[in-house]
Amino acid sequence: MFTVLLICGGLVAFYLLLYVTVLRLPKCQSTTKLHGKTVIVTGANTGIGKATALDLAKRGARVILACRDESRAQAAVTDIQRESGNKEVLYMHLDLASLKSVRSFAENFLKKESRLDILISNAGLVMGGKTEDGFGRIFGVNHLGHFLLTVLLLERLKECGPSRVVTVSSNAHSWGTIDFNCINTHKDLGLGNSTVALIKLYNNSKLCNVLFTHELAKRLKGTNVTCYSVHPGGIKTEISRHVNLWWRLFAVPLLMLFFSDVESGAQTSLYCALQEGIEPLSGRYFSRCAVQNVSAKAKDDTVAKKLWEVSERLVGLA
Repeated sequence: MFTVLLICGGLVAFYLLLYVTVLRLPKCQSTTKLHGKTVIVTGANTGIGKATALDLAKRGARVILACRDESRAQAAVTDIQRESGNKEVLYMHLDLASLKSVRSFAENFLKKESRLDILISNAGLVMGGKTEDGFGRIFGVNHLGHFLLTVLLLERLKECGPSRVVTVSSNAHSWGTIDFNCINTHKDLGLGNSTVALIKLYNNSKLCNVLFTHELAKRLKGTNVTCYSVHPGGIKTEISRHVNLWWRLFAVPLLMLFFSDVESGAQTSLYCALQEGIEPLSGRYFSRCAVQNVSAKAKDDTVAKKLWEVSERLVGLA
C-alpha cells in the first residue's frame, strides 16, 4: 500500500512539475487599448476564436465575428457584449468552405466598414469531404479560404496601417508536407478519409499557414502591415468534433490532463495582434508569446512563392 501511495505521489508531483514548466502557457502582457480600431476574427463563435474576440472587445475594439453558423455566432455576440460591456461586437456571415461566401463577406465588409486594423484568421477544422468549389475541406477552409479573405482585405489593411494579420497555425506544421502534384490533380493536400489521413491533411494545411505568412511578409515590405503565424498551444477546443467516436474517446483523457483552456490558447494570437515592437519580426512564427525558429521547409522561399501562386490560381485571382 505504501508503495502504491509513493508511486501515485510521484506521478502527481511529476504532473505538477510538467504543468508549471511546460503545460502552463504565458499570458499576453500588452496593455494596448483598441478604441476606434476594427478587428475581424474568423471562427469566433467558439473556442480560441471566441476567447480572442472577448479580449479584444474588452480593449474597446469594434469586433467582427466572421462565422458560418449564424445562431452560434449570435449567441457568442450576446455573450461577448455582456462580458465585455462593449456593444461594438457584431456577426457577419462567412463560410470559408465557399469562395463565393468569402468574396461576399469581403464585399459587404468593405462597403459597411471604414476601417480594418487587425485580421485574425483563426478558424480551422479537421473534417473530411469537399468544399463547395471541389477542394478538400481541410485545404479549402484552413488555407484557401483564409488566403482569399486576406488578399481581398489587404488594401483596407494598408489604408489603416499600422495594421496586422495573424494566422493561427499549429506546431503540427512540423509534420506537414506540400505535394503540388496532388494539389493540381486532386485539388487537395493529400488523399484519404481515415482519421490518420485527416490528421495528415491538417498538418499539411498548418504548414500552408506558416508558408503563407512567410510569403505574405515579403509582399508587404514597404507597407505598414505586418503578419505573423502562431501556435496556440495544446488547447481543449472543438476542432476534432468531426473525427470518429473511438478517436475522441481516446483523446478525451489526454485533453483533460495535458491541454490548456481556450483563454490560454488565445494568448499568442493576442500577443501578435497587440505587442509593440515586434514589427521587425513580420512573417515569423510565434508560440508561447515569443518568436520561434522553424525548420527549413517552413521558411522555404521557393515553396512559399509557389504555394502563393498556386493558391491565387485556385481561388481565381490569377
